Amino acid sequence: MTGVEVAQRGKEMLRIFNEAGVLAAADVHVALRLSALGGESSEDVVLATALAVRAVRSGSVCLDLTRFREVTVDEESEVDLDALPWPDDDTVVAALRRSPLVTGGPAGPLRPLRLVDTAEGGLLYLDRYFRQEATIRRVLDQRAVGYPLVDEQSLRDGLDALFRDQHDDTAPAPSPDRQRIAAAVAATQWTSVVVGGPGTGKTHTVARVLALLTRQPGPGRRIALAAPTGKAAARLQESVREQADALGLPTELKAMTLHRLLGLQRGRGSRFRYNANNHLPYDVIVVDETSMVSLTMMCRLLEAVRPDTQLVLVGDPDQLTSVDAGAVLADLVARPVSGTENPVLARIVGDDLDAADDPLEAALSAGERDRLRGGVIRLSRGRRFGGAIAELAVAVREGEPDEVVEILSRGAPEVSFHGPEDLDALRADVVATAAAVTDSAESGDAAAALQHSAKHRLLCAHREGPYGVQRWARQAMEWIGESTGQRLDPDRWYPGQPLMVTANDHETKIYNGDTGVIVRRDDDELFAAFVRGSEPFLLHPTHLSAVQTVYAMTIHRSQGSQYDTVTVVLPGAASSLLTRELLYTAITRARKHVRIIGTEDAVRAGVQRRVLRASGLRRAIP
Repeated sequence: MTGVEVAQRGKEMLRIFNEAGVLAAADVHVALRLSALGGESSEDVVLATALAVRAVRSGSVCLDLTRFREVTVDEESEVDLDALPWPDDDTVVAALRRSPLVTGGPAGPLRPLRLVDTAEGGLLYLDRYFRQEATIRRVLDQRAVGYPLVDEQSLRDGLDALFRDQHDDTAPAPSPDRQRIAAAVAATQWTSVVVGGPGTGKTHTVARVLALLTRQPGPGRRIALAAPTGKAAARLQESVREQADALGLPTELKAMTLHRLLGLQRGRGSRFRYNANNHLPYDVIVVDETSMVSLTMMCRLLEAVRPDTQLVLVGDPDQLTSVDAGAVLADLVARPVSGTENPVLARIVGDDLDAADDPLEAALSAGERDRLRGGVIRLSRGRRFGGAIAELAVAVREGEPDEVVEILSRGAPEVSFHGPEDLDALRADVVATAAAVTDSAESGDAAAALQHSAKHRLLCAHREGPYGVQRWARQAMEWIGESTGQRLDPDRWYPGQPLMVTANDHETKIYNGDTGVIVRRDDDELFAAFVRGSEPFLLHPTHLSAVQTVYAMTIHRSQGSQYDTVTVVLPGAASSLLTRELLYTAITRARKHVRIIGTEDAVRAGVQRRVLRASGLRRAIP
């Protein structure tokens, strides 16, 4: 049954919006089902219900009733959205206030919708997401009351020992040292939020937070490291273990996915072993890549954390968000601050807060100092890349299209801008990278093959279509085949074949998003090589349950990875996937060079279009 056929069973208005591509079949079906169960007959309410379902499907937590006309459809659609029979805002809100779906009614106590008033306007929630957001707000507010007991002298000594001038380890780092401030915040708050772009030292800071806490007097701390994906968890574990000996941390620290941390129980009445009634048995929990954590998962995590557990949330709020509903990290950074100033923190890093001695580090603004009350601190000094790449990333993040175009057109060696038909430089990088990877793979040098594979990556916004991964992966394979005189066969294993894992396999320790290379060993047998610490991890290809050849990948898939050169193929300006967050994520994957292929109109559209996920977390809700 098509979406149109589903809509034709319902109201006239639903059918119109379904035919226009605004509503999907699922949106219509759920709205009709809820209206039938609740005894609702108002077309305005049923449409608002369908739009609320659509909002969640699109990544929002709720429907912002002041912006419900701001929808997108397929970029090839010729529908005039403004010409659709949109109801009046006030009429919709008034109808919702009377609706049994909001207030309950004779049909029973069912209240599948929640209408919330805020100073900025009304928000319409599906009940499940209203409850989850309310839980997050309640737990965070409770955790903002009071502070952990710390030994101030031990904390001072630890900070002085762990944060030194990178050019002279006998001297303290110049102020303000945001990493030092972040570590002090995390050590003195029940909940801390440490954010920053790539290369700002987030995991470097996390390792020192753990070192500070393990140096505190008293029994040893039980520590958990977690991330939303297996790939991110493996990288967190590797990063912390690399620093463990120098910092006096336990070398056996392991990181796991959030699902594993909470004890996923498939087919059980309670989905997770650890929950509001059975708290996690840890004193410190660090969650990396929090930008990818959905509202539902954050709710489950906060429910399961003991009130006396120190929780450190780490990530980049400007990156692409979870594929599910919510942009929780960005909301936590922007939400109203609760709690009072921590006197211990003020005494320990007060001088740092007022200083501006480091020309490479921005002084804390008044707003940032206020947000310390909520445990929020942003790392701003990039150490992974600089120059034009850093300028471009900041200009995109700040939404400055003129500045972005100027940087792209400047001719800086780290950044280049090419029209859609100007593919010579891309072709050269694709062919050269493939040749270097294949040579090393044929000789059995797995480490070199993996190192060469990180020299260049082709990124796309779409999976399919003229700007999609499938088309550009085929193009890359054709270029490589033409240069070698040998056609590549993606259906068989061959040395130099780039791989991407598409599902977690905890037994083999290979995770969704991991990338590797097929290499030939001395016995002429082929193995898949993956980066794991200082030595490649080798696995026979027959043990790979879910893997694909990857000559191009989506920008979403590239999160958490770094490459020397990144080529970004932009879709047309009308693409709803082309957003500021997408551009920022793509640009910050590069260490040395960013190549943008597209039109100026597409660049400007991407910088100006934001992922606007409606949420109540960043609003004051009575």
